[in-house]
Amino acid sequence: MKLTTMALTCLLLAAVWPQDVNSMSLHVASSHCCYSFVQKISLQRIQCYKDTSVTCPYKAVIFKLMRGREVCALQTLGWVQGYLKKMKPC
Repeated sequence: MKLTTMALTCLLLAAVWPQDVNSMSLHVASSHCCYSFVQKISLQRIQCYKDTSVTCPYKAVIFKLMRGREVCALQTLGWVQGYLKKMKPC
């Protein structure tokens, strides 16, 4: 009887364990953080931008490109700061 109770408890814990989170926070999905960055991109290719979450390990910007693709750039770079002044957020 105890073995059955322990097995059911383990199955219940496995079922409620969070699946889509990063190691920094239980509230931030890893898709809202950037881990690789472009060196430079043409301003004409960018539609809009959005900031990453404040709980991400890198302070970055996600640029949405014309064909729907998204790329990340470090927000501390001079060219990124210049682009942000000229663009609108998504």
